[in-house]
Amino acid sequence: MPNPSIKDEKRYKKLRDKGASKEKAARIANASAGEGRKTVSKRGGRSPSYDDMSKSELYDRAKKVGIPGRSSMSKNDLISALRNH
Repeated sequence: MPNPSIKDEKRYKKLRDKGASKEKAARIANASAGEGRKTVSKRGGRSPSYDDMSKSELYDRAKKVGIPGRSSMSKNDLISALRNH
């Protein structure tokens, strides 16, 4: 395994092939390896829609996950950056 911090290399590679960022693929692969895919999938889907959030709420989320250039982004740019991070 090229990266010892990745717990499920096969899952990681599939996610990267689908276009997920390195960070997102690693988070998903490691969570599913540690807890099982069914447990992880049950947790998902509780976040409100980005379209219903204000620009300041989106900015705070972008800041939390470390998206660069967020201060000059429009609401639509922030939504796109958060969805693709």
